[in-house]
Amino acid sequence: MRIDPDVTLRDLSSQIKQTFNLAAQKARSLKNTWDPGEGTPVFTAGGQYTTRGWTEWTQGFQFGCAILAFEATGEEDLLEIGRSETVSRMASHVTHVGVHDHGFNNLSTYGNLRRLAMEGKIQADEWERHFYDLAIKASGAVQGARWTTIHDGRGYIYSFNGPHSLFSDTIRSCRVLGLAHTLGHALMGEGDQPISLLERLIQHAETTATYNVYYGEGRDTYDVRGRVVHESIFNVNDGNYRCPSTQQGYSPFSTWTRGMAWIITGYAELLEFIDTLCDADLDELGGRETVLESFTKAARATADYYLDGATASDGIPYWDTGAPGLSAMDGWRDRPADPYNDHEPVDSSAAAITAQGLYRLGKRTGEAPYLQAALTVARTLFAEPYLSISDEHQGLLLHSVYHRPNGWDHVPDGHRVPSGESSMWGDYHALELATLLRRELLGEPYLTFFDPT
Repeated sequence: MRIDPDVTLRDLSSQIKQTFNLAAQKARSLKNTWDPGEGTPVFTAGGQYTTRGWTEWTQGFQFGCAILAFEATGEEDLLEIGRSETVSRMASHVTHVGVHDHGFNNLSTYGNLRRLAMEGKIQADEWERHFYDLAIKASGAVQGARWTTIHDGRGYIYSFNGPHSLFSDTIRSCRVLGLAHTLGHALMGEGDQPISLLERLIQHAETTATYNVYYGEGRDTYDVRGRVVHESIFNVNDGNYRCPSTQQGYSPFSTWTRGMAWIITGYAELLEFIDTLCDADLDELGGRETVLESFTKAARATADYYLDGATASDGIPYWDTGAPGLSAMDGWRDRPADPYNDHEPVDSSAAAITAQGLYRLGKRTGEAPYLQAALTVARTLFAEPYLSISDEHQGLLLHSVYHRPNGWDHVPDGHRVPSGESSMWGDYHALELATLLRRELLGEPYLTFFDPT
């Protein structure tokens, strides 16, 4: 990636404003046209949102987009969309025992509304605040209960594939456990024994760092520092690790770039969270130094890999670093990504997620290359051909990819690979990135999923 050392937050001001104005229009369009009986909007086909029955992991992004657009524009109808739809449609996500997505769905809705209430940006009485708190506590406990113990006594939150499956995605869902913990909550087990949600968060993150992230230490033939595997498979009978796998990537020995994005941003956020905890909270969980060493190692390795070899020159990745069509695109890393090429789709959603993680990592470490890389990617995403400026297109961030191996993504007429479409997670994370940068630009409190100390 070619990082622009001179781009500034101020340079992005007009782009960020335009992004929120477009997001407001698109949130209204989706509200006015979407039939809830169809399920949850997932990704667009021909510019119109469609659904896909796999897991209902995107509804929080739908309403979260409206909430974040309200925060930036102050347009009350957007708040009403986010607020009323959270009340009427999100309860099932709080108690959903079959998914690993609680931190996505519930912090995008209940979490954002709670944050705005705490900041005084929306009027919320004591009972409304308790409502948000209770939803987050319950969500954190339900997510923490989805647990597999491995051979070394640690464990992980298992994916919807079953107890044998550790997904990289879930690292960013861990934040709901963190917030529930800071709200004083625990998971209650047999015999009324409390189970620490913080302990489960840290164990999951350490297990993910051990098995889903590579460090160039000779683990296998394809051990390249910073490479990420989508899924790790364990034998649930004895808890031993068996092999790498993938659901949405090309192979277990290449890197699905959205999986890498979840890792980069997940660990960057968790490092910020760990910094707010007292030593006593961490002493029985390995100690601050051990936890920070593990999380930092994973964050740095994956961020460096993203910058040094996983993207085109403008910081936009293709959907997988080992995608076979890339071999026909000589020098693809040395020029800007081409979303309309005939070989492999780009994934703008991976770029939007990663940019936030790079910014957070750079902010925490004080290292300019991470910060400048984040701003370089944001400048690309908040402009054409990635920003959707058409009133006829319901998506905000174009050229997002959902599931390339399954062939779920829309291929426009006259093209060979998917392009020109959006996803709910891509739209939401573009807005979350814009919210983070906007608050930095305005000198507002730094955006976190937890209450700042």
